[in-house]
Amino acid sequence: MLEVHQFPCLQDNYGFILRDSVSGRVATVDTPDASEITRQLETRGWSLDVIMNTHHHPDHAGGNLALKKRYGCQIVGPRGEAATIPGIDLLLDDGDVFTLGGSRATVQETPGHTLGHIVYHFADEGIAFVGDTLFAMGCGRLFEGTAAQMWSSMQKLLAWPNETMLYCAHEYTQANARFALSVEPNNKALIQRAAQVDALRERGLPTVPMQLVTERATNPFLRPDSKELQAELEMLGEELVSVFAETRRRKDVF
Repeated sequence: MLEVHQFPCLQDNYGFILRDSVSGRVATVDTPDASEITRQLETRGWSLDVIMNTHHHPDHAGGNLALKKRYGCQIVGPRGEAATIPGIDLLLDDGDVFTLGGSRATVQETPGHTLGHIVYHFADEGIAFVGDTLFAMGCGRLFEGTAAQMWSSMQKLLAWPNETMLYCAHEYTQANARFALSVEPNNKALIQRAAQVDALRERGLPTVPMQLVTERATNPFLRPDSKELQAELEMLGEELVSVFAETRRRKDVF
């Protein structure tokens, strides 16, 4: 029932416009570029009913007020960041269910990148919008939270079905693949995926969305239990959260 329209904007962001086919209600996940979102809506003859914010960073909430002024739309987002999300109307907590017409999204708190970050999981449709928590073969930089918080957030995502399609907010995949290969150079699935990603980008095609089962096999931030990764980090047998933290530290300086 949920139509997803994805488009590039800004330098490396993706915008996502959702339309519930039964009710005709339309939402945007975050507002990276109000002008481009408006253009995409007008091209399709759609209005905008809801803005679904994942977190407060300007490339995710910076277009809120302009779009609210134009369309009179409702703005929903994380309660923990209510003070920093422009125009917010409805505050969402972990475990809440947000409905867009007949489509239902479970809200999960995923602190780490920011302290109040949330993701939207449309379980019936098998899709999720993960903002800057998870990227293809990467994860968000820890601007506000701790490695322990982010690893806990990763485990929430890992609990979803393998078939879940993940919509992340940035096209960082080639750079993430290069780092992933530096810590798991013999991972055959990763080697194959990195080549596929290069081929897609050469043709100007997106690498988003991605399937959770693929991330399980190739994303080092979901793989602290990998013996190869642990060996590369000289952390064989250490706690998973410590392996995750060292992986994130190395990515920060890669």
